[in-house]
Amino acid sequence: MNTILGIVLVLGLMILVHELGHFIVARVFGVRVDVFSIGFGPRLFGWKRGATDYRVSALPFGGYVRMAGQDLSEIDSADVAPTGASDELMSKPRWQRALISVAGPTVNLIMPLLLLSGFFWIKGLPYPSYLDKPPVIAVMKANDPLAKAGVTVGDRITAVNGIATPTWQKLDEAFGELRPETTYRVTVEHQGATPEVEVNGKELIQADAPGHYPLVVPVVTQPIRGMGAQRAGIKRGDLIVSVNGTKITSWMEFKDMILNSNGSPLVTVVQRNGQLVTLKLEPQAIVGEDGKSNFRLGVGAEESWSYKKMTLSTAVANASVSTWYGLRQMLGMVGRLFSGKQSVKLLLGPVGIIDQAGQAVQEGSYAVINLMAIISLNLGVLNLLPIPILDGGNILLLALEGIRRRDFSLAFKERFVQVGLVFLLVLFGYVMYNDVARFLPIHT
Repeated sequence: MNTILGIVLVLGLMILVHELGHFIVARVFGVRVDVFSIGFGPRLFGWKRGATDYRVSALPFGGYVRMAGQDLSEIDSADVAPTGASDELMSKPRWQRALISVAGPTVNLIMPLLLLSGFFWIKGLPYPSYLDKPPVIAVMKANDPLAKAGVTVGDRITAVNGIATPTWQKLDEAFGELRPETTYRVTVEHQGATPEVEVNGKELIQADAPGHYPLVVPVVTQPIRGMGAQRAGIKRGDLIVSVNGTKITSWMEFKDMILNSNGSPLVTVVQRNGQLVTLKLEPQAIVGEDGKSNFRLGVGAEESWSYKKMTLSTAVANASVSTWYGLRQMLGMVGRLFSGKQSVKLLLGPVGIIDQAGQAVQEGSYAVINLMAIISLNLGVLNLLPIPILDGGNILLLALEGIRRRDFSLAFKERFVQVGLVFLLVLFGYVMYNDVARFLPIHT
């Protein structure tokens, strides 16, 4: 049931708004729309209103809007030749046809802003619940400058540079963006005393110290299929007890063990349903946003969330920041894919997206909204790539025709579309293979 609901909310709705963008702009320019379809292939059900057949089709891996008088070279043209009627697509100026093509991806790029703004305004901005608790140090690294100054696990940080820090949230704000050249005066409660110690910002940065202190119970959330944690048999709700014989108290320690593993297996003991289970976890190198490889297992901490109420303006501001961050991540990933720095194996196809959609429904409303925003950004960016049969390819073709002030021949357009179709079919097949392989126990 979670999977079906996830398909409808995440995949279906994002495809719907994409095609709705094409539909609305086409109608604004007076283009008759013959078919508005969610999915491809045989028609399952629908209704006809005016000239348009609104339908749901058998293969729910996309959708299309078929416009009257569509170019015969287009994949969903239905081979009905344009007659030159004023309500046909090919009768419209190139700039109008280009705007119709760009409308779908544009709506997808705007949608995350609307989704997140609405969620932040109605429910609030999510943040880890531990941020409301007093900043009692749960974990410290050996190279932590506070540890060298005599601060120990169990001490509470009460102030930084004279600014009181009653909660982890206030401590995060007090440290802010650490500056290497700054000296920080940190006041702690230590065995009944309140000593103040001075530490260098550069040393705090090198030790990744402030972000390491909180107690985040090392209970894992749903692992990503096909990655090290899932392949080794880790399950949602497992409590990490030890790694390679070292006791684990907080998630930050487990995260460090993964990052510093250099790909070596991690013999991990977890507590599951009151029993201790030993697993052999194998981290794999994943290219990050900075283009560098980091070791990952494909699992995160199961955190408790609180929500901060917001005005509409602050909700929109925070949603804008999140959307821009997601867009930069997406553009960076596309760049790394084309440069060969990131493997195509990491791409998710329909099977992987459906699986994640089902998991998101299980995890709650924010996970669903967040996944919808990510999928929408993906659809927006990928459809604008200048690949034949995608919207970006159509826009490129129209731009080239505008430059040369005459249309390309039908034969050229057909070859153009065929090249794009073959490319996408090969890519789709490869991604689908990897998608399915993630579900197989022999997958490596």
